[in-house]
Amino acid sequence: MANIDSVTLEVADPSTARSFYDAAFGLGEDRLRLTAGETPSSGFRGFHISLVADQPGDVHALFDAAVGAGATVLKPLAKSMWGHGGVLQAPDGTIWKVATSAKKDTRPPERRFDKIVLLVGADDVSASKKFYVGHGLTVGKSFGSYVDFKMGSSPIGFGLYKRAALAKDAGVPPEGTGSHRLTVGGDVGEFTDPDGFAWESVRVNS
Repeated sequence: MANIDSVTLEVADPSTARSFYDAAFGLGEDRLRLTAGETPSSGFRGFHISLVADQPGDVHALFDAAVGAGATVLKPLAKSMWGHGGVLQAPDGTIWKVATSAKKDTRPPERRFDKIVLLVGADDVSASKKFYVGHGLTVGKSFGSYVDFKMGSSPIGFGLYKRAALAKDAGVPPEGTGSHRLTVGGDVGEFTDPDGFAWESVRVNS
């Protein structure tokens, strides 16, 4: 089954960005890699990364730590029918969603998460789904503008969302041009998908 081991973000200053991610989420270099660069990019970069936590208290701890480290709030923490969460933008411009489906805490809050999920925006979800299936990914759930792929024991989940819907979910306008400034590292080969997202062959010991 397809596996994503890490994502690489292109940032202006990797050292500064690393300090932020350590302070905000405790993300190490095994899952989040940073590379220096300033490829032209403006507006919505077409993706966001979710940190899925076990309970609301953990979501608050992660969210507050990120804000304290310099993140901008795009959507404040709020309860909804599906759970509890909010959206932030890191100083390097990457959009992060922190959420849980749990309604109540069952232990003291901690700054921790259980799962990382990468959602990329697709102009044509059906065409992009077909492309990824052709590259060895297996569809888990698929309805309308959303596709969730089965990633097995992969440390990073992956899905597609209609670009405009993904931007709305993130709380930003859908317009954007230039580089995604993101590379996905896994074991499914090297390619660029129909929406310009680049994949590379990377294997990190879990």
